[in-house]
Amino acid sequence: MKVLMLTPYLPYPLLSGGQIRTYNLLKKLAKKHDITLFALIKNENEKQYIAELEKYCRKVRVFKRSEKPFTLQNVLKAVFSSYPFLVTRNHVPETINAIKQELAAGQYDLIHSETFYMMPHLPKNNVPTILVEQTIEYLGYESYAKKVWPILRPLLAIDIAKIKRWERYYWELCDQLIVMSPEDKDFIGQQIKDHRKIKVVANGVDAAWFDEVPRELPKNPTVLSVGTFKWLPNIEAVDFLVQKIWPQVRKTVNNAQLLIVGNAPTAKVENYGKQDTSIHVLGRITDIRTAFKQSHVLVAPVFSGTGTRYKILEAMASGTPVVASKIAVEGLGVTHGTNVLTSNSAEEMADSIIKLLQNKKLWKKLSEQGRQFVHKNFDWQEISQKLDMIYKAIGEKRN
Repeated sequence: MKVLMLTPYLPYPLLSGGQIRTYNLLKKLAKKHDITLFALIKNENEKQYIAELEKYCRKVRVFKRSEKPFTLQNVLKAVFSSYPFLVTRNHVPETINAIKQELAAGQYDLIHSETFYMMPHLPKNNVPTILVEQTIEYLGYESYAKKVWPILRPLLAIDIAKIKRWERYYWELCDQLIVMSPEDKDFIGQQIKDHRKIKVVANGVDAAWFDEVPRELPKNPTVLSVGTFKWLPNIEAVDFLVQKIWPQVRKTVNNAQLLIVGNAPTAKVENYGKQDTSIHVLGRITDIRTAFKQSHVLVAPVFSGTGTRYKILEAMASGTPVVASKIAVEGLGVTHGTNVLTSNSAEEMADSIIKLLQNKKLWKKLSEQGRQFVHKNFDWQEISQKLDMIYKAIGEKRN
């Protein structure tokens, strides 16, 4: 099939969950389908990565959006538009004409849009459209709004109402809606007319790739936090970890070290490392496998947002035991005490971390069973086959 894929990011290098997902699916789907990729970029230097994607795509075109989201132009557009800020900051008008010309000349069988906020770029057309929702955006922003200064809440409420309206609108408009978990499917299914068009195609992990790097645990017990800081739930998670969990861990394991890894750490996150010598803010690193393989425990106290957390799957693939909030592992099918340790309490999470750092038998159990679970349930080959079947089913309906 001939597929036009739209993404709000270039799917390489692999700095975020969205990039990891799209890149791995492209690698698998390109063997069976002819894919053209239209992607947004923020910097001209991102064009150096186009060659990597051209290995799997017939054509790759990029369109530049504003480098910084909070520009005066983006804010004013959101204020005077029916669209929310999430859409206006990712909106590039020239993309609409480019897509229109591509569809007119290309005889496409399918449009694949990653995220609802790429959908406004689509001109009126008759090509079946798949919308992939990696997370339910308005839920994440609603959670964040509860924690900001009260004076800002009315403004955020207006923008969140816009997100909610347009997200639901595109759920209804698309021909096929793909979500990351059964929980997301059930939630959205209660809000749209045709719940039958929702399919679950979970995220995956390249387990064999993680096996290539040997485990080299440091002398000091090491706890790891991973996540791009361009996503609000990750910032909240690090705050919770540093302020509420970490002091309790250090009281019992006084030589423990905390590594904070992720693209674009905020100034507040950077300061954690300056104020506490046991905390090391590494930011973006060249090979994420080294962080997992050199850490004793991954901690993920995520309390907002939806979708599959790559950090959980990657840690398990690496054989690194996981301590997480319940929402962080939602939809993965893991079991507390068998594959991971879960709790929403800072005290219980700290206790779980301490147990894993001190109990070699428990550490080995979670390391081995977590790794086996990922190999069995989250291999990209199997996941890409599910998406391939959806592609073919839509193609058959059209023909």
